[in-house]
Amino acid sequence: MTSAVSSGRERFKQHLRKVGSGEHTSKGMSREEAADALELMLQGEATPAQIGAFLIAHRIRRPEPQELTGMLDTYRHHGPVIRSNPGAKQPICFGMPFDGRTRTAPIYPLTTLVLLACGQPVVLQGGDRMPIKYGVTAIDLFGQLKLDLADLPLSTVQEGFNSNGFALIHQPDHFPIAESLISYREELGKRPPVASLELLWTPHEGEHLLVSGFVHPPTESRAWAALELAGENDLLTVKGLEGGTDLPIGRACITARVRDGKAERLILHPRDHGCHDADVEWTDEATWLEQAEQALQNKGPLCDAVRWNAGAYLWFNGCSKRLESGIEKAADVLKTGRAQAMLDQLQTWRRSFSIR
Repeated sequence: MTSAVSSGRERFKQHLRKVGSGEHTSKGMSREEAADALELMLQGEATPAQIGAFLIAHRIRRPEPQELTGMLDTYRHHGPVIRSNPGAKQPICFGMPFDGRTRTAPIYPLTTLVLLACGQPVVLQGGDRMPIKYGVTAIDLFGQLKLDLADLPLSTVQEGFNSNGFALIHQPDHFPIAESLISYREELGKRPPVASLELLWTPHEGEHLLVSGFVHPPTESRAWAALELAGENDLLTVKGLEGGTDLPIGRACITARVRDGKAERLILHPRDHGCHDADVEWTDEATWLEQAEQALQNKGPLCDAVRWNAGAYLWFNGCSKRLESGIEKAADVLKTGRAQAMLDQLQTWRRSFSIR
């Protein structure tokens, strides 16, 4: 064992003592300590026993905002970077759970196409199917739409973002060091707090609207504090479907806009805008594809949800002055076939790399 590895394990013991000492003696880590703890885990300097103990203890105790910020620092240091061209419109960056969807039909791939057709750039990130849900992921869904976004070098993703306004960061291809912690999710049977980084981190560097999904209210308030420390000055938190950023149409949408550290609660009612219905259940990829193709033709069970989501996000990012006009704009994109045309454009772009 090298002295560096030995030193790393000893340092990690100190971090572990802080998070694993029990309800009355456990102490929060500083931002720098949390960054170091994640660094040691990603680099394999901490032992598997240490990593497992840390992740479950941290989950039980719940991470503090400065700890999440420190871990986010490490993600930003090692992770891929996407940048906008000078003068380009700021993108919407969606933070969703990487372990996918299993209960409700995903809307975000279709929302993305409508937004792109309106000139609104979008940045997504995700991985392959992973524990604990092993749900359907972005790479699966775009693949169903005949848009294969796996195995692309980061330079190609950046080129696509420059030309089409769309980037999907695929963790196995672009952030492989983060893959090292996936097996622990299976063994622990619970999402560790490090999974929260999937909701808080974006590969986009520069001005953007970061949309972060949440389930429980304490998670939302921690995200506000952590991202303020991290320098994010335009944030939207969403109590979306399955902890993601898809706005439901079967209930009120609980959101909050945080600008420069000041949060404004926004509760939106799809019923008031003609988009209310039961949220469509997930069945399988073939059924979803059929529903998605119908929605792109302005019909079928997903159509209202796409209008609602795309319209709301057009409004959130200032593409429409009112929510109603955002929904109308989204409806027009679907009616005129521009969302389908956007998908055709992306497919043509992707094929161009297959024939070079």
